[in-house]
Amino acid sequence: MGGTDVTDGWDWRRGGETPAPARPPGAGAPSVGPPTMPGADRTPLTSPGSGPTPGWPASSGGPTPGWPASSGGPTPGWPASSGGSTPGWPASSGGSTPGWPVPAAGGPNSADASAWWSDALADPWRDPAAPTAVVVPGVVAPGTEPEPVTDPDAPGRPTLRHLLLIPVITALLAGTLGGALGYAFAVRGGAGAAVLGGAPAEVPALAQRKPESLAGVAERVLPSVVTVRVSSLGGTSEGSGFIATADGHVITNDHVVAGGTGKASVVFNDGSTAPATIVGQDAESDIAVIKVSRPGLRPVEFGDSDALAVGDPVLAIGSPLSLANTVTAGIVSALDRTMQAGEPGGPVRYYAAIQTDAAVNHGNSGGPLVDGAGRVVGVNSTIKSLVAEGQEAGNIGLAFAIPINQAKRVTQDIIGTGKARRTVIGARADGPTGVVGGGLRLAEVEPSGPADGAGLKVGDVILKINGRPMTEPTDLTALVRKYAPGSVVTVEYRRGSARQNTSVTLAADAK
Repeated sequence: MGGTDVTDGWDWRRGGETPAPARPPGAGAPSVGPPTMPGADRTPLTSPGSGPTPGWPASSGGPTPGWPASSGGPTPGWPASSGGSTPGWPASSGGSTPGWPVPAAGGPNSADASAWWSDALADPWRDPAAPTAVVVPGVVAPGTEPEPVTDPDAPGRPTLRHLLLIPVITALLAGTLGGALGYAFAVRGGAGAAVLGGAPAEVPALAQRKPESLAGVAERVLPSVVTVRVSSLGGTSEGSGFIATADGHVITNDHVVAGGTGKASVVFNDGSTAPATIVGQDAESDIAVIKVSRPGLRPVEFGDSDALAVGDPVLAIGSPLSLANTVTAGIVSALDRTMQAGEPGGPVRYYAAIQTDAAVNHGNSGGPLVDGAGRVVGVNSTIKSLVAEGQEAGNIGLAFAIPINQAKRVTQDIIGTGKARRTVIGARADGPTGVVGGGLRLAEVEPSGPADGAGLKVGDVILKINGRPMTEPTDLTALVRKYAPGSVVTVEYRRGSARQNTSVTLAADAK
């Protein structure tokens, strides 16, 4: 009832505003001290009488057992009012509540004390409005403490990642700003919308300039190619040449140095120049050799002109029309194309040439014809052109080069002796027969010469030499000079109606 224990008369709210009723006379003394916790041991009350309630006297006539009869008060069993504001209670003795005495100084109800007793904070029954649960802190075993929790929003020291992100973001912002400004300026300047070219594609293998590619070959050979200039009474003759030996011998055409005063100069691939002297020349083979003094020269690599086949790729390198270091490409168009060339009143030149469609023009004379491996296989010499009298000849895809096997032999003769030997067969043809099957009729056979020693006679018709058909008198002379003196060739001929073969050992001219 409002916090009052009617069993033992203890008011749980000591110092509160609701008075606890006085225990009737003769009742046993209540337990001393505050009530114990529910379920705790309590000191039993001793019954001093024989009433129905332990510790209370027997009924004295009142309506409630163990309570006295009413003494005139408003409540049965309670005495009449003794002057207090509440019936049956004495008048106030100075306390804040009528009928209660003044609280003792320092006591639980004194003005300077708390409304609760000293252990009220540990008493779960101190406040009727408090929850009944008692929270007891648990004991944390050593080593099982929970991990500390860090506030993610709390400011902390910047990490290395944060320090690196700052310059990266700054650079990106600067680049974006620069690109935007550049684009704005380009658009304003009229360079705007159009995008030229397609997306980059994989570089083709041919553009990678492998050593065996044409670009690789040209790069390797160009340092060995020179421009040859020779002074003459009529001015300066200009052509091309290439370095044959490390000590400075240069091969060129005889018609480049012909008519010169003996003074020449050489312009190298890097544009530097050096004086040169003429070592020797052979008009009939159109080969000349000059000498230049300069250290560190790189001679060319020589190939085998007899190993060429029609269709092989070739490069022509030289200075056409004074355009130094010019490279043109083509193929071998024909082999053993017999040539007879020369100016009116000058020497007649014979050779079995390599025909090519590589662009060759004036100024290419004396320059190298190079195979696909970068080896020199010929010396560019002449071209054929369709021009009117007095006009400048130009390339029409018909160019001719002296086979390098022949040019090497002549060069070695010139370097060794100052002049070249000439290979002969010891016979002369006077023209085509005009009969079916072709051939050249022999008009003269030198006594004790190579042809005479092989049994050939005047009137015999030479049909082939080493399988090469003979159709023009030039063929016999030019093809024989292709071979070195001492070479053995097979001659197929016809005498009367009989076809025969013989072997002829070629010789050098005794001149």
